[in-house]
Amino acid sequence: MTLETGGKRPAMPGDPSREAVTHRMIRVDQAGEYGARRIYAGQMAVLDHTRSGPTIRHMAAQEEAHLKAFDRLMVERRVRPTMLAPVWHVAGFALGAATALMGEKAAMACTTAIEEAIDEHYTRQRETLGPDSPYEDGELLGVIETCHADELEHRDTAYNHGAAETPAYGLLSGLIKAGAKTAIWLSERV
Repeated sequence: MTLETGGKRPAMPGDPSREAVTHRMIRVDQAGEYGARRIYAGQMAVLDHTRSGPTIRHMAAQEEAHLKAFDRLMVERRVRPTMLAPVWHVAGFALGAATALMGEKAAMACTTAIEEAIDEHYTRQRETLGPDSPYEDGELLGVIETCHADELEHRDTAYNHGAAETPAYGLLSGLIKAGAKTAIWLSERV
């Protein structure tokens, strides 16, 4: 069957294997959830006892659940982690703490920027894993859909907490998005 008739697109010569594609996704998603946990840890180090503290703790708890899901998939499917984890450990905390030191709205601006980049990333992955794809993977797709919904909630929560009111919001958001997209690209490969 062809796509025009509603069937699954066949794998083409030179296409990566299903295992290669899903391992790459699990590796990058686990790294991203680990980085998110570190960003929130940095924010909590500064903002734990502020009005934003409970909101950040809630988002951090969801990221912890996401990380556990990807950690489980890594073990079950024998996926190697990114070699950049030590970098994301430091960089995530530093980004979270730096934006929190700029104020609660800047910390929320960090969240919107990260979650917008992740929205694009998870949307591409969902398309790749769907039923019309040679890479169809219902289990991985389910985990990604759950995480994606939470990430969109985080983005909306951050907007509702004044993210866009941050001075130089466009510049700050653009820099953080560029950094997130670079981290995604690197973690898929390294």
